[in-house]
Amino acid sequence: MNVPVELRYSEDHEWARVEGNRVFLGITDYAQDALGDVVYIDLPPVGTEVTSGDPFSEIESTKSVSEIYAPVSGTVVEVNADLIDHPERLNEDPYGEGWICVIEASDLSEMDGLLDAAAYTDLTESVN
Repeated sequence: MNVPVELRYSEDHEWARVEGNRVFLGITDYAQDALGDVVYIDLPPVGTEVTSGDPFSEIESTKSVSEIYAPVSGTVVEVNADLIDHPERLNEDPYGEGWICVIEASDLSEMDGLLDAAAYTDLTESVN
C-alpha cells in the first residue's frame, strides 16, 4: 500500500496536501483498493462551503457508494473535472491525476488533527 510521507490523512481515508492556504484532497490508495473499480464521482460545485469532518461528495464503485469527508473547513475553489469522464483515475493514480478538489482553508490549524503517514499506516493495518 502506498502512503506518501508528505501527505496528511483522515481516519475516513482521504489524503490532504497543503499548498499555501489551499488544501488538495483525494482518496488514499487503501480507500481506492477497498472500493474496487470506481465508476462515478459526484464532484462538489466550485464555491461549496465545507466543514471539517462533514461529507460533501460521493464516490460510486462496483461494490458500494462512499462519502467523501472534508479534512478542513473552507470553500471548494477547484475540482478535477477530468474525473467526470475518467473516474478510474481514482484507482489508477489516487495521489496524482486522481485528486478530487482543492479547498481554500478557513483554518489551516485543522490539518493538525489529521494523521501523518506512520499513524495512517498503523490505522489501516489495525483494520486488516
